[in-house]
Amino acid sequence: MTTRYRPAHDFGLGGVAHGNEFRFATDEQAEATLAAAWDAGVRYFDVSPWYGLGLAERRFGRFLSRKPRGEFIISSKVGKLLHASRDNDAKKYFPFTTSPNTPHFDYSADGVLRSIEDSLQRLGLDRLDIVFVHDLSPDNGFLPDNWDALWPTAEKGAFPTLTRLREEGVIDAWGMGVNCPQPIMRCLKTADSDVHLLASQYSLIDHDNAVEEIFPAARAKGVSFVVGSALNAGFIGGAHRFNYGEGNTLIPYDKREKLAKLRAIADQHGVDLVAAALQFSRAPDVVSSLIVGTANADHVLADHAALSANIPVEFWENLRAQDLVHPDAALPS
Repeated sequence: MTTRYRPAHDFGLGGVAHGNEFRFATDEQAEATLAAAWDAGVRYFDVSPWYGLGLAERRFGRFLSRKPRGEFIISSKVGKLLHASRDNDAKKYFPFTTSPNTPHFDYSADGVLRSIEDSLQRLGLDRLDIVFVHDLSPDNGFLPDNWDALWPTAEKGAFPTLTRLREEGVIDAWGMGVNCPQPIMRCLKTADSDVHLLASQYSLIDHDNAVEEIFPAARAKGVSFVVGSALNAGFIGGAHRFNYGEGNTLIPYDKREKLAKLRAIADQHGVDLVAAALQFSRAPDVVSSLIVGTANADHVLADHAALSANIPVEFWENLRAQDLVHPDAALPS
């Protein structure tokens, strides 16, 4: 089995909120969050052209370009090119963004090279460590065609181009960055990837399919995951949304019911459920890193500290006994 790249840092800050995904955040808030994360020792940062249509990359770059490049790793994404114009459609995608850009989906070889170059310009950096192929997935209603129809373009364009850039030392690793498991499973069969971003699919609320299908397939290939779904876009922490997408505030009853059961057991054992959720999502052997997305300095400090919280083994045993975690799911030691 090939030894593949794994991020050197097991906790990172994601850029979704820095792109004003859920609400407006000021430049000062973004800067304060990045500074708090850095001062706490966070050295992995994940961003994308999609987040605020360039806004998050500009904010991350403004901060990280002032830091020694050898002291942190950064991942960004390809698959969407941004075109600025007076009659842009930015508000259609991100109502709170200040971007002048309209996104255009492009999973070709040329599109990948252009996307990376554009990201580096916005970030003010000389390289990306990890590149994720973004949102080529059945849940993406913004795609110009069915994801199956677009897949051959990525398979012939994006994937071999990223493999070549890795072999040339331009990037260290690449994989899929998606909300659904199908593209990851397909990529594992058809391409030479290293690390994938699970933007949903692995949390205390939702992890059965990852345990049964995705993780075994990844182990067989020596591939690891960055998990971005530990709190289900804030749901476990109390936000009225579950994951991402236009209908994410219409939370299924079974998710709300499971959260209530988890909270009750956490209260019984005096456990912070957010800390338990973060630790749970980082526990599997195939998880190389965990990222949280926030533009709130207090939140990133709390999440970082939560990874060191003492959680009694009885709490995990109770969850297992109540069938709230999969019998084969890894539990924090």
